[in-house]
Order: sequence, then C-alpha cells, then structure tokens
Amino acid sequence: MGTKPLNIGALAEAVGVGRETIRFYERRGLIPDPPRSTAGYREYSYETVQRVRFIKRAQELGFTLAEISELLELRIRDPSVCGVVERNARTKLAQVEAKIEDLDRIGAALRRLVEQCGAQEATGDCPILEQLDAE
Repeated sequence: MGTKPLNIGALAEAVGVGRETIRFYERRGLIPDPPRSTAGYREYSYETVQRVRFIKRAQELGFTLAEISELLELRIRDPSVCGVVERNARTKLAQVEAKIEDLDRIGAALRRLVEQCGAQEATGDCPILEQLDAE
C-alpha cells in the first residue's frame, strides 16, 4: 500500500470486509471519520487499513467491539499499558475457556440424547423431544 488515499471500496477490498462494515466502524468510533476529497468521497489512509485489520483480528479472537474500542484507546493513549492489555487478554481467555466447557457439556448432553434416539419410533415417543419437555 502506498501513500495514496483509498476510497471506501478499495479499503473494504484491502481488508476483506464490506463497505457497510467500514461505515459501521466509523459510526461506532472504531475508526476515525476520514477526510473527504473535494468531490466529497471519503479518503482513507494506510493507517486505517492497519486499524481495520487489528479490529478484525481482535474479533476473531472473541473480543467484542466495546473491548476492541478499549484496546484501541490503550494503544493510542499510552504505549506502556502492556499490563492492562495482558489482563484484558487473560479475561477474554477465561471467558473463552468457560464457553468451551459449556459447549463440551452441551455436546455431551446432545450425544447422550442422540445415542438414546432410535429414530424409528413415532415422534410422540422420541427421547429427544421427551427430554426437552422434561422439567
């Protein structure tokens, strides 16, 4: 990427998102409102490309947009906030591990239900439906 400003379509293509995603990030304050050309078109810098890639990678790691906003603020405000970023990452890791435990528990319960199911009976006798009906 050079120093030539990008329009919204070029930015969206460079980072692999839709134009509406870029506009959404702007509305949420995750990326700054870009300057406009004399014709009124948004002109994005390469720094915006890097910022959107940061946002997408953080989302892939499970961070919410609010958490990403906080990470971006920390990144801009003070380069010596590594401890805060680490705590945020540890918190997110604990949340992810808890989700994995929940999904494992759900998977085991569904596995048991599927194993009980003969799939040959009338739906009124279906063990899966009976279990879901149980209190």
